[in-house]
Amino acid sequence: MRVTELLTFALLQASAVISSPLEERQPKAVGSKRPNHAISPRNTGKAFPASPARTKTCVVKANGGGKDDSTNILSAVKACNNGGHVVFSKESSYTIGTALDLTFLKSVDLDIQGTIQFTNDTDYWQKNAFKQVFQNATTFFQLGGEDVNVYGGGTLDGNGQVWYDLYAKDIYTLRPILFGVIGLKGGSIENLKFRYSPQWYTFVANSSDVVFSNIDIAGGSKSKNPAKNTDGWDTYRSDNIVIQNSHIDNGDDCVSFKPNSTNIVVQNLVCNGSHGISVGSLGQYPGEVDIVENIYVYNVSMSNASDGARIKVWPGASTALSGDLQGGGGSGAVKNITYDTMTISNVDYAIEITQCYGQKNITLCNQFPSNLTISDISIKNFKGTTSKKYDPLIGYLVCSSPKVCSNIKIDNIDVKSPSGTNQYTCGSITGIESQVNCTAKGTKGGES
Repeated sequence: MRVTELLTFALLQASAVISSPLEERQPKAVGSKRPNHAISPRNTGKAFPASPARTKTCVVKANGGGKDDSTNILSAVKACNNGGHVVFSKESSYTIGTALDLTFLKSVDLDIQGTIQFTNDTDYWQKNAFKQVFQNATTFFQLGGEDVNVYGGGTLDGNGQVWYDLYAKDIYTLRPILFGVIGLKGGSIENLKFRYSPQWYTFVANSSDVVFSNIDIAGGSKSKNPAKNTDGWDTYRSDNIVIQNSHIDNGDDCVSFKPNSTNIVVQNLVCNGSHGISVGSLGQYPGEVDIVENIYVYNVSMSNASDGARIKVWPGASTALSGDLQGGGGSGAVKNITYDTMTISNVDYAIEITQCYGQKNITLCNQFPSNLTISDISIKNFKGTTSKKYDPLIGYLVCSSPKVCSNIKIDNIDVKSPSGTNQYTCGSITGIESQVNCTAKGTKGGES
């Protein structure tokens, strides 16, 4: 073999593992195997692209002592982009104090075995977190591109307590979302723990063909100020998404399908303390057309929650739920939504459908009915008990008008209130009286 050939061979071998010289002082990282959780038992009916094996490895050096590791992370990700495997060492704790735009990723795995914590510099993050186009959403980082897998068994910690306390003083505080999936085409996020997000835990926007599996979400406030708006997942303008095999302990929607969420399966979840699995809220912005269709929710355990299955739509006129959450007047459609098999315990409403979200004045809702249609809804195979909050009621099924709600089917609901009843508030849904025990007419506006 010629000298030049030997040199080329040596360089190729050396490039298989890329790290900074300082990394040698730390324990050598071992990459974990990419998980392969089957999408089961339900699927979206659409294919997911294959993700080839990676051919090189980069180890992210941790500075330690709470120093910002953002530069090291960005360097490793760039070095191993296009076919690499980036390892966050199991023995290491990483600190992120800089907003990272990772929307350039392609064919790369992020193997998070250690802990990543975001700094508590609220002034910096309010100025520099990535502003998203929906509501007042911002994210610590943006992860996007094509063929990206994130896994490893590690933890992402949003350092939420300082945000919960700040929001209690100022509701206009821009609280970052822990995990922002923005413009990702093909990928998976699996085997991770999400802790103490300042706001939503996961925002999936403008993305397609993404699987979330085996995610453990937990947090909560340690002060008198609650952790608010801590949704588990919010999907927005995204298609062909699966969320499965996960445990969520939070204080808002377990999963929420925001505008233009299509072809989504949610299955095998354990949700505690949430606001249910929610379609919406929709119709918040005048002039916007919101579509949510082809959603299948299967096999969910729901405990200590405000709702089990929930569809929430703003009325046809502008209204305000709170100073930082206002809207109404948008249009669109909710179509082909199935909730199948849910076990509930201490849930306020097993089922809630409202087209008066954000407005407690039912007269205004009747005067300005929703511009969104709700059709082809199937809710079936529920069992369990509700809380005392609305006893003897177990559900609320009220539309603005029969003209905008059609083909809503409720079947095999074995749910009782603490007093043993199974009554519903009903209104403006053709044929609903023959399916459930309607004992009251709709008089309640929408809550959060």
